[in-house]
Amino acid sequence: MNIHIRGGRLIDPKNNIDEICDLFIMADKIAAIGVAPQGFVTKLVIDAHGLIVAPGLIDLAARLREPGYEYMATLETEMVAAVAGGVTSLACPPDTDPPLDEPGLVEMLKHRARILNQANVYPVGALTMGLKGHELTEMAELVDAGCIAFSQADAPLTDTRVLMRAMQYAATFGLSVWLRPQDSFLAKNGVAHDGEVATRCGLPAIPVCAETIALSTMLALAQETGVKLHICRISSAAGVEMVRSAKQQGLPVTCDVSMNHVHLSEMDIGYFDPNCHLSPPLRSMRDRAALRAGLLDGTIDAICSNHAPVDDDAKQLPFAEAEAGATGLELLLPLILKWAREEKLELSEALAKATLRPAQVLSLDVGHLSIGANADVCIFDPDMYWKVVPGALKSQGKNTPFTGHEVQGRVRYTLVNGQLVYQT
Repeated sequence: MNIHIRGGRLIDPKNNIDEICDLFIMADKIAAIGVAPQGFVTKLVIDAHGLIVAPGLIDLAARLREPGYEYMATLETEMVAAVAGGVTSLACPPDTDPPLDEPGLVEMLKHRARILNQANVYPVGALTMGLKGHELTEMAELVDAGCIAFSQADAPLTDTRVLMRAMQYAATFGLSVWLRPQDSFLAKNGVAHDGEVATRCGLPAIPVCAETIALSTMLALAQETGVKLHICRISSAAGVEMVRSAKQQGLPVTCDVSMNHVHLSEMDIGYFDPNCHLSPPLRSMRDRAALRAGLLDGTIDAICSNHAPVDDDAKQLPFAEAEAGATGLELLLPLILKWAREEKLELSEALAKATLRPAQVLSLDVGHLSIGANADVCIFDPDMYWKVVPGALKSQGKNTPFTGHEVQGRVRYTLVNGQLVYQT
């Protein structure tokens, strides 16, 4: 369909565009910026006056809960939530049931996503069979099925010999390994940061060294094997400094942070709010400040939602017993805008953390509005305030630490591959 997006403020971090101009879409691609291409016949006009026209957001961590956990969420509900949040591409971790360790499972997930015709889904394959940490998966076959990287999700891989072999295998084929740094023994049964709040509330704690010890091992093995390593959901000041040092040494390492950890700290647990039971745990205010500094200087490449919908029964329990996780796809954009305002950051720089930078992590040619690129577009009102009401969220998971908060920035239209998939 030929679409004319008229009068919006076009922001494209990759091409350093930030100006009011028209955008023209033809045959599912970006056809022209500013002036209509010759012979262009408009089929749909979108009035974007007062709105921002940007590349669709790319989320590096969105659990879709299929297959196996449909009581928490379904592909249908989470795809609707994604486009409602302006997310046009997302990577989903392999910790489904069964895990994404067989080509058939990956192909089924990709097929289901294509039928729904909503956001683009990029599965992250399991690094080991069943995520058990013993036997490597057939990574080459999983890539052919559609996997873009390999991970253990939150499942421990305690055998460093297996991890080294996995990295060697991945490096041989130029594949990327995504790992979340957490020593499973030090973190065992922990639910909160090892700090003032956990001590006062009597909560089992997870020390920062659980992150740094695991991270040290990962970085050492990455240096040994030359693998492309992506560190998922960094949470501590010490961890940020280790990644910064690794990048300065020239290691091919990238890193992301959850939007929750950009804005919240252990203090937000308050009176045992189970919505703040997250993985990794919310850490100290000093850690939060370091995460923000890491985003600003490029140590941390991207902000993700860490979308992990959980059913109400698993959340409405005492803090230590509640399941970790929170919904996030619909909050990614307003929380990035909130961070940008607080840091007095140019909007283009802030949006790059959820468009251009995650696209580079994925090694995909997406997240920009270049002529000829796929027309994945998010059009939003940066000034619109709205209150986070669980019942109004599209995701099947309604739990978020931001319940009741007023946020600024609302998606008005989302286009995926040149098709209008969401409008409000």
